[in-house]
Amino acid sequence: MLRDRTAEQPGTPDHTGTSGRHSTPGRYGTPVVLPEALRPWITEIDSTDSVDSPDFGQGDTRAITHVPDAATRLVFRVLPDGGTDVVAIGPRTKASYYEEKRLPMCLQLRFRPGAARPLLGVSVRELVGRAEPLGSLPGEAGRRIARGLAALGPAPDPDAVLARMSELLPDGLTPRDRGARARDGLVRAAVEALSTAPGRDRPGTVTEVARQLAVSERQLRNLFADDVGLSPKHFARIDRVRQVLAGAGTEGNPRWAGLAHATGYYDQSHMTAEFHALFGVPPTAFVSGRLPATRPCGPGH
Repeated sequence: MLRDRTAEQPGTPDHTGTSGRHSTPGRYGTPVVLPEALRPWITEIDSTDSVDSPDFGQGDTRAITHVPDAATRLVFRVLPDGGTDVVAIGPRTKASYYEEKRLPMCLQLRFRPGAARPLLGVSVRELVGRAEPLGSLPGEAGRRIARGLAALGPAPDPDAVLARMSELLPDGLTPRDRGARARDGLVRAAVEALSTAPGRDRPGTVTEVARQLAVSERQLRNLFADDVGLSPKHFARIDRVRQVLAGAGTEGNPRWAGLAHATGYYDQSHMTAEFHALFGVPPTAFVSGRLPATRPCGPGH
């Protein structure tokens, strides 16, 4: 499998040390080169593969952190007993800290904004904080993918999974009428306008973005609820604190006041309060590995 970057190891805060609009804090595993056929719907893929680890299957557990994430993900797993499953995991509004359960293989595919709803057949707000078997959701495209992946057998390699996904995703998600295409474009534009990124102006308020896109604030909130799963304000809050995390990862000794200013907070105290609310610890504690107590993993974690 082609891989494009070195991943963080388990037991450390779950974020990359890269910067820029296309890097994503909160990745776990090894980033995988994204197949061209999946780019309209998937923004990032991460892979973990412990089948060759000498201690696999011996009950080894480590701490793993799931940071707040506004994205919906599709997770394909090879289970210790040799079976497979595929689950849809909705947005995470707060960080969670788990004891890692090692799997022979796990692929996490991060949907671009607006792509999950037509695939899964439900409003994304119904999936916030949840993990659901893909085959149990009402979307026919999602059920077709679940059946197609199950047909690969008990322990397919990641390349086979992505190849099958590339065959099944495009026809199921291409907007087929003008209204669907307009909605898709509106979701993308709204997410971009409310996102924080280095070197660009601070994102607009909900009122400003609604005016810019020629929709009412109510329409914008409903659009976000169905296609992103969160309110516009909550999306912006998570996106901004993730950019703080990405910025902190580029520095051995983060300059918190500068990061607060660069990401649009009033001051460092405002940034620290927001970070603590979403992560359960202040940013200085998080980046140094002083994390809350872990809990056992549940389904989909």
